[in-house]
Amino acid sequence: MHDQALEKVQLESNLRQAIDRQEFIVHYQPIVSLATGEIRGMEALVRWQHPEQGFIPPSQFIPAAESSGLIVPLGAIVMRQACEQFRQWQQQYPSLEQLKVSVNLSVRQFAQPDLVERIQQMLADTDLQPENLQLEITESAIMESSKSAASILERLRSQNIQLAIDDFGTGYSSLSYLTQFPVDTLKIDRAFVNQLGQDPKHVGIFQAIVTLANTLGMDIVAEGIETDLQLQQLRTFGCQLGQGYLFSKPVDSTTMAKLFTQPVWSHHWLTDNIKNDKGRVATLH
Repeated sequence: MHDQALEKVQLESNLRQAIDRQEFIVHYQPIVSLATGEIRGMEALVRWQHPEQGFIPPSQFIPAAESSGLIVPLGAIVMRQACEQFRQWQQQYPSLEQLKVSVNLSVRQFAQPDLVERIQQMLADTDLQPENLQLEITESAIMESSKSAASILERLRSQNIQLAIDDFGTGYSSLSYLTQFPVDTLKIDRAFVNQLGQDPKHVGIFQAIVTLANTLGMDIVAEGIETDLQLQQLRTFGCQLGQGYLFSKPVDSTTMAKLFTQPVWSHHWLTDNIKNDKGRVATLH
């Protein structure tokens, strides 16, 4: 226990130094249309390249950042980097004007009293339009701030900032708040996607979530797509968007830029076998 306590203290100290030294970089994972393969957006994911220890996985430092409160300045760094980079891409690739960059918002960030003002200032500084930014908020973050959540979400949405519920199905999963809060997108957790083709109960639950979201006019993003079968089933269910290793792992900004000019699809069966609902081979871009 003593050794673990020392490791935690050291990690938090390293995190503070890393924030001061700007050691964090943002990687991007494409969010694609499951019908056409077109990139419809991307999720910004933080990576830590320590000068001595090398790559430190998010699973190791994010919990420490959350518990110490350092997730607030770290989250601000990620959001600013992502918005600056996305604005640069828009200037280079005009076709990206309608796309969105998704940034995760932690529980502590969501609880900041001046959150809306901070985001407004950041958008002004980076010259990014609010509709090009999507904030991903977990069910837990909303429910832990349930008294103020509705007001905060309404204020963000009134600024045309897009809102998504992240990891849907793993938290409180209260269906009532979906009608109470101005949510644009549901991101279905990879745990459900991984069970497709294995457990009939999960198939039924997944189909129900998709139907509910479609009824409420929300977009659906399936996370963690890794197999051909998962993709085929998701298309059958009417799921519009997805992300996962089947398409691309999170990549650096240079690699991400290359994906704007070449197909995300890289598997032969996508061009040979995947057809749209009318039976015609889908056009892949």
